[in-house]
Amino acid sequence: MKAKNDILQGTLVLLVLRSLASRGKMHGYAITNHIQQVSSDLLRVEEGSLYPALHRMTQDGWLRAEWGKTEKNREARFYSITAEGRRQLEREEASWARLQSGVRKVLRYT
Repeated sequence: MKAKNDILQGTLVLLVLRSLASRGKMHGYAITNHIQQVSSDLLRVEEGSLYPALHRMTQDGWLRAEWGKTEKNREARFYSITAEGRRQLEREEASWARLQSGVRKVLRYT
């Protein structure tokens, strides 16, 4: 059976915001590569999930998008985190910590 390594529902925003906060401006493909590499290939972001999420985060004011050239001289939208996005990242990190705590409690229950 193949191990499932798709992003847990609700964590994509957290991972994208954290990636952009730490790495700076990136295009979508670079974001997916970053998450996959940093997670040692444990996490995979599908295009069908990423681009709608980037669009929503841009509409929500968490990201800024601008056209630019990739390393291979191709046109792409580059995303960067905004001040509101940094505030949202703090909220997402706090929410993730609460979720981890709850899961840990269930796993330790005997």
